[in-house]
Amino acid sequence: MSERPPISPRSPRAALEPEQVPPPPKRSERARNPFVVVGNAIFTIVLFLMLGAGGAYYYGRQVLETPGPLTEEKIVNIPSRAGKRDIADVLNKEGVTDVNPWVFIASVFALKASSELKPGEYAFQKNASLRDVIGTMVEGKVVQHAVTIAEGLTSEQIVAKLQDNDIFTGSVREIPREGTLLPETYKFPRGTSRDQVVQRMQQAQKRVVAEIWERRSQDLPVRTPEQLVTLASIVEKETGKPDERSRVAAVFVNRLKQKIRLQSDPTIIYGLVGGKGTLGRPIKRSEITQPSPYNTYVIDGLPPGPISNPGRASLEAAANPARTRDLYFVADGTGGHAFTETYDQHQKNVAKLRTMEKQIQNDTVEPADDPPPPATPGAPAADSAPTATTGSKPAPKKPARAPARQGAAQSTATPPVVQQ
Repeated sequence: MSERPPISPRSPRAALEPEQVPPPPKRSERARNPFVVVGNAIFTIVLFLMLGAGGAYYYGRQVLETPGPLTEEKIVNIPSRAGKRDIADVLNKEGVTDVNPWVFIASVFALKASSELKPGEYAFQKNASLRDVIGTMVEGKVVQHAVTIAEGLTSEQIVAKLQDNDIFTGSVREIPREGTLLPETYKFPRGTSRDQVVQRMQQAQKRVVAEIWERRSQDLPVRTPEQLVTLASIVEKETGKPDERSRVAAVFVNRLKQKIRLQSDPTIIYGLVGGKGTLGRPIKRSEITQPSPYNTYVIDGLPPGPISNPGRASLEAAANPARTRDLYFVADGTGGHAFTETYDQHQKNVAKLRTMEKQIQNDTVEPADDPPPPATPGAPAADSAPTATTGSKPAPKKPARAPARQGAAQSTATPPVVQQ
């Protein structure tokens, strides 16, 4: 029987304590390697960075793709030289975006558009996202404003219209030569200089005239494109009806071929007021024979230059007039004209017009007990006589005088009244 070692008496506390503390586990040599320590740290950092990048990407995508606050399309002007912060403020103020300016700036950098934002006037669509807004400014698709220049205006009148339009900037350095601008509908972004507008109209006119000149009638009695523009400018002022242009042109072409004076009222007016374009009153009898380089009652052939800026249709009509032998035309009382080959028939048309005018006056006369209307400025004197295209035949082979057209796209329904 083996003997047990004697048990020495111990206190209860001592009995609970272990007799020997176990040694700590040994760390592996690999774990103590500094490369492993650094690798673990890098892995941890990369993991956190990936998580952060993922969160930022998700948040950024939400910011960029979330529909914006616009409830309908809106046009907003981004000023030139505006910084990113300024652009962000403008967009927020106009209700296009509703993000913090720094979020907008960060989005611009994220889309690599920092140097691509262009100033201008933009149409932002309903609920445009931040990505859409930035993309619109990067593409530079600014709003194009349609500007219509009516046919038959003088260069001075066109420049005045450009000056009155607030989408343009600057001023026109000099009035362009008459007939060098093409009336048409153009589109320009806000901020276009007025000189640029004039240059574009001049380039368009040169191109169109060159094209039409190449297709002109071979027996046309004009020698240069400039003379064609002059003829077209008279046609433009004589009628505003599209279906009459080629026939009006034929009248003047026939006169030129037969060495007959054109006797066109608009040339009298241009000789009196020049680029102002309108006389503001009827032509006086004394002005019909008043010497002027433009007065085709006095001069032979075409005037020295255009009296307006004709449109494409009048240029086409002048280059390829109708095949007629008409030498006269007079207003027919319905907005158009009656054309004739002989003076006698022309006089009958004039008489018919006078009868129609008289009937209209009788139908509109006021009762005798009503007071007479006040005098109208520019009204004819009591002894003055109205004229049609020609009131009388002043000399053999003198052409008919057509009513002057005071503005583009406007036809004279009744002949002008001549004052003494």
